[in-house]
Amino acid sequence: MTELASTPRPPRREFRNINAFTDLRTYRLPPAGIVSILHRISGFLMFLLLPFIIWMFDTSISSEISFEKFKAAFNSGLGFVPGVLIKLVALALIWAYLHHFIAGLRHLWMDVSHSAVTKEFGKTSAMATLFVSILLTVVLAAKLFGLY
Repeated sequence: MTELASTPRPPRREFRNINAFTDLRTYRLPPAGIVSILHRISGFLMFLLLPFIIWMFDTSISSEISFEKFKAAFNSGLGFVPGVLIKLVALALIWAYLHHFIAGLRHLWMDVSHSAVTKEFGKTSAMATLFVSILLTVVLAAKLFGLY
């Protein structure tokens, strides 16, 4: 019993808060943390651009004339706003929706399955979420900008 008490313990790891001014440049956020932050950003972006989404939906289904105006806004612009900027905003919405949807499925799976709440699954599912959302965004961006 005394030999167990006399063996030295390894030093415990020190956990401390992150200082935004000194540690933020060198701190490496894990992939799950990056996906979590991007999930919040994408949700906020979709909420912020909700008037644009409503305008796009309303203009696209009102009539054939309004749909032609909608297509013209994407091709040649709308007033002083160039069409490329409208396409970039639409692309940001596409990314936000895809990322938010895929990250939401990831969170739902982690809520349902106890085996999904591990550090390894968190890292691999976060990397898969990032990869799939970026890949689908690139594919839809190519369609949006007329590459196919």
